[in-house]
Amino acid sequence: MDEPKEAGGTTGPGDTPPLPFRAAVDALRGARLRPQVEVEPTPAPKRLAPYAYALEAAVVDGEEDLADGRLVLLHDPAGHDAWRGTFRLVTLVRAELEPEMAADPLLPDVCWSWLTGALTARGLAFGEPSGTVTRASSHYFGGLSERPAASQIEIRASWTPREGLGGVPDTATHLVAWCDLLAQVAGLPPTAPGDASVVTLPQRRGPQSR
Repeated sequence: MDEPKEAGGTTGPGDTPPLPFRAAVDALRGARLRPQVEVEPTPAPKRLAPYAYALEAAVVDGEEDLADGRLVLLHDPAGHDAWRGTFRLVTLVRAELEPEMAADPLLPDVCWSWLTGALTARGLAFGEPSGTVTRASSHYFGGLSERPAASQIEIRASWTPREGLGGVPDTATHLVAWCDLLAQVAGLPPTAPGDASVVTLPQRRGPQSR
């Protein structure tokens, strides 16, 4: 997730991207998402795969960002032994925590179950999941001593989406499930599949006053 990046949401070797990758990216762009989650394309990492497309998102409540994250779609037409497929999804999700929640020793296990549970709840088939859940606390001293202590959870994960017709995974539903994870980490109530409150992914998020 920290590789060098280039402008635009997609990276590739310069030729026309293969049809499965183009179809997977088009599905991401057409996904319908709940309105509290603001999503936009972001520079994609290079060198991780021949083709990549990246999105960033924030769960917004008024002027406050409750959680944020990044989702990257990787594609290697030749396949990848570690992926056991030609596509891979990589994510980073972060959110501030209440002190009581941050102190829960089961929090990392619960956060990981939120990821796998979000995918399963949407009926998605996936393989080779891996990742880390990191919990961090900040305490302020001296000139910053008036700030209250803060805690943050960070989920870094990747998984292989199962490919469907034409070798194209259901990336739109994977994005919806990922937004479910973001919303859950942010403390929003769940939304049922097919909820009428979802909106189409915008191509660009406007200036924010936050």
